[in-house]
Amino acid sequence: MPDPRPHLGEPLALDLLNTRWIENGPQDLLTDVAGLGIWLTSAGLAERAKADEPTLQAVLTARTAVYDVLKHTSPAALNEVLDHGRIRRTLTDTGPADIVDVPEATWLPGWLAADNLLRLLAEAPDRIRQCAHPDCVLFFYDTSKNGTRRWHSMATCGNRTKAARHYAKRA
Repeated sequence: MPDPRPHLGEPLALDLLNTRWIENGPQDLLTDVAGLGIWLTSAGLAERAKADEPTLQAVLTARTAVYDVLKHTSPAALNEVLDHGRIRRTLTDTGPADIVDVPEATWLPGWLAADNLLRLLAEAPDRIRQCAHPDCVLFFYDTSKNGTRRWHSMATCGNRTKAARHYAKRA
């Protein structure tokens, strides 16, 4: 089954958050193992993680933790997710390498999303945004040159916002 979400292609942490969206009411891809399988495939993790109930629960825990950090609630839950793995630095025949070490395979997708959030926060925390449309819950990483992107998609939410503003002026 193809990924039904309206916005794909964001960094892993934001892509995980975007498993919830609003389209004819609230939608959630991660309500069951089948949805997890779709997300794992879309995120390029299907070969590294199993779509099963324990992995689904770990991914849901990570999604909540990532959301809490971005909504400035608390970093505690994210740190608990990160406690399930580490990056092991090593020297190989080809040079230095960072090896992801997550002993419990069920935590790998969630841990990778949490680790990705740390990288985004270290690089440009002000570029992590939630769509400015009042009825949208999607997140994006602003890669625009001037850093002023407001909507996850100009074609949908941006257009709706501008049309509503236009009609409000005319009324």
